[in-house]
Amino acid sequence: MSRPHSALRAAAAVELGSLAVLLANLATVHLPPVSSLVGPLHGCAYLVVVVAAARDPECDPTGKVLAWLPGIGGLLALRRLAHRDKAADSVG
Repeated sequence: MSRPHSALRAAAAVELGSLAVLLANLATVHLPPVSSLVGPLHGCAYLVVVVAAARDPECDPTGKVLAWLPGIGGLLALRRLAHRDKAADSVG
């Protein structure tokens, strides 16, 4: 049994976590190996968030646009999906 939006949820968490690591590295010692490893990971997670939101049939156009925001877009799209799910449960 798969959870709804699991790919989007995982990619959003990785995207935000990798952004935090990149910013912490930039603000402190700025080690090039950390940037070389985490930078592409962040970029891939960002792309997965955008594609997962675009392919999700429950995601409305606003959620798909929110997914394009770097760093927090995936979380905002998930929040919008959760809000839509809650509204649908209260109506039906």
